[in-house]
Amino acid sequence: MYNPTILDHFENPRNVGEMPDATAVAEVTNPACGDILKLWVRVENGKVADVKFKVSGCVPSVACGSVLTEMMKGKSIAEVEEISAAKIERAVEGVPSGSQHAGVLAADALKAVLAKL
Repeated sequence: MYNPTILDHFENPRNVGEMPDATAVAEVTNPACGDILKLWVRVENGKVADVKFKVSGCVPSVACGSVLTEMMKGKSIAEVEEISAAKIERAVEGVPSGSQHAGVLAADALKAVLAKL
């Protein structure tokens, strides 16, 4: 049902946890399914120095949160602003139909945290 990339990010999520010294923190919820994603980011010299996340949700939501953090690390704010739900979905090699909310949830968390920088 899930491709190997989604399963890898679900079973071994990257950058999970909280960050007490975050520059910005945002939490978003998908009202349709109830998934919640919280994203912490620390910016230094205009780049994402560190990023952490926690998610309460389905397998694709965990995978999309994990891959989002990998896509953000070390990137400039301008580069991070270019990350979209579609790019997140491509990075996990696609999500099953009916699970597109997972990429949207991750992208919404990114937009929310960027708005706080």
